[in-house]
Amino acid sequence: MKKDLKEITREIMKEAKACALITMDSLGIAHARAMDPFLPEEDFTVWMATNPKSLKVQQLKNNKKVTLYYFDKESVSYVSLQGFASIINGAAAKEKYWKTAWKNFYKNRTTEYLLIKFTPKKANIVSERYQILGDSITWETAQLNF
Repeated sequence: MKKDLKEITREIMKEAKACALITMDSLGIAHARAMDPFLPEEDFTVWMATNPKSLKVQQLKNNKKVTLYYFDKESVSYVSLQGFASIINGAAAKEKYWKTAWKNFYKNRTTEYLLIKFTPKKANIVSERYQILGDSITWETAQLNF
């Protein structure tokens, strides 16, 4: 059975495990940092955690447009998702989206732990494993719109 582009995109995100969250500051300078996201939901929503005092929280309050970048070295594949991020501080969501591996980073889950909810609008995909390569002239990649 041949996989469709959404299945391939989900596979790359799963195999990459970590991603980079890229935000913009008030001067238009991009800031990338490694994140430990949950696997994408059915609609490709991605949940991540952060400290409320982190620079990314302030940047997200000023500009919700972000990029998530997943790279899987083994399959020579990447997914770059553009969309919007929002800060979530609700107790139910914070309980649902919690990883025990984070306990040393967030000593107090009430005051030192927030969620970032990423909602995608578009994805660019390249995968040598599945021969999904950019255009030979423009290098334009395969795209998904959400």
